[in-house]
Order: sequence, then structure tokens, then C-alpha cells
Amino acid sequence: MSQAKTMKHTGAQRKRKLKNTGNFLLNIPILLIILVPLIYTLSISLVDTDQVYKTLLLPHSIQFNNYVNAFTNPSYNFSRYILNSFIVSTSVMLCQMVTCSMAAFAFVFLEFKGKKILFMAVLATMMVPGEATIIANYLTVAGWGWTNSLHVLIVPYMTSAMGIFLLRQNYMTFPRELKEASTIDGCSNWRFLLQIAVPLSRPALGALGAYVFLNTWNQYMWPLLTTDSDTFRTVQVGISMLYDIDAQSMGLMMAGVIIVIVPSLSIFVFMNKQLINGLMAGAVKG
Repeated sequence: MSQAKTMKHTGAQRKRKLKNTGNFLLNIPILLIILVPLIYTLSISLVDTDQVYKTLLLPHSIQFNNYVNAFTNPSYNFSRYILNSFIVSTSVMLCQMVTCSMAAFAFVFLEFKGKKILFMAVLATMMVPGEATIIANYLTVAGWGWTNSLHVLIVPYMTSAMGIFLLRQNYMTFPRELKEASTIDGCSNWRFLLQIAVPLSRPALGALGAYVFLNTWNQYMWPLLTTDSDTFRTVQVGISMLYDIDAQSMGLMMAGVIIVIVPSLSIFVFMNKQLINGLMAGAVKG
């Protein structure tokens, strides 16, 4: 009997290994489709202009002149653009984590008239494309005199319906008895939110923070409309300016692209598991 169990276990392990190997082999074409453009972009950024069209995939000699020029070009304040993007992306991320946490807490643990209708109205805003409201938003902030500032890039995105929905679904997985017990012990709503709800929802908050940071970092249209000064431009707008500076310098543009995608790739590489766990948290119970 013991030998039969051992053989069965060995057979199951062998099948699992074959399945994993098959899945890996099937994913290789997808991996190549994703990686080849990135490798080619990196290769172009590491060669001189006269070698751009002679480079197929890997450079013959590595040069970092394009990266140096991206930061030292007097007509292109790349360092300032990166700093602006980090300030805006981090500020929007922190604001949404705070406001969405409070709104989700209210929708789950507080009772007030019209709560369901208000939540449905919040969800309905997710179906309105940003392009439909961008002109109205621009006219509003222009009337307030907010153009060419960092707060025009931060304030309109201080909260989001997606963030509220994500954290609400996560809070709904908490036992109702947890809130009732805390209320009996004299725990206020603010204390429950800060000391119990937020620590328990760290995976969802991490996923929300990463998602918001990436979305804000990659914004192009809104910063392009509301800023026209080097002091407040973000890096995505700055990348498009590289073409205006030197349309023939393909390596310089590719160097800028590589620099810009480093934060995005870093988040996906180092926070992949947290992103998946956070987005899946609360997906079953709704």
C-alpha cells in the first residue's frame, strides 16, 4: 500500500512538472513579443546616431552618450521633468489612498440615507470616458488660474471611483462582528479605520498605490493641456519634446523612453505578487 501511494505521488509530481514545462514553453512566444521591442529600444539607446540603422538587436559597442545628453542638454530639462512626475505621481497616490480609504469605510461600515444610490452614482462615473470631461475640466481650472502649476496635475485626481470600489470590496471581507466588538469597546470610527481597517487592507492599498502611481506617471493629455512651462512639465510630455530638439537623434529618444519606463518595470517586477493579491482581495465577496 505504501509503495502504491509513493508511485501515485511520483506520478502526480511528474504530471505537474510536465504541465509547468508545457505552460512555460507556451509562454515563450508571448515573452519574446514583449521583450524583443524592449531589447531593441535599449540597444538603440546605447549606440551613436550613425550606428542606429546598423543595429539589429544587440549593439556592437555600448555607448552611454545618449543618456548623458538626455540629462545635460541645455535645451531640455529632463531632470526637472522626472522630478515633477515623481512629485505628482506620489502626491496623487497618497491622496487617493487616503480619500478612497475613508469613502470605502463609509460605504461599508456606516449607515446613512441614500448610501446605495450614492455608491451606484460613484460607480457610474467609471463609465464616463476621461475624454468626455477633459475640456470641461480644463475650462474650470483655467478659470481658477490653476494652469502651469503642480496642483492642477494633482487636485483633479485626488480620488477615484475605482479606488473606492477596490477598497470597499476589500472591507466587505471583514467580519461584521469586528466592527461591532470595537464599537462596544468604545473604539471610534477614526480609530477603527486607522488601527484596524487600514492595516488589514495593506495588500489592497499597495495594489491601489501601484496602479495609481503608474496611471499618473504615464499621463500625457492632461499635463499637455494644462502646462506649457518647463518648470511644471512632466516626463511624458518631455519625451515628446525630444523629437522637436533633434528629430534625427533616434538614440536620444530611445534613451529617454528607457529612463521613463524604469519605474513602471520596477513596480511590475518587484510588486507583481502584491498587485495580484491586492486586486483579487475581496473579489469573491461583493
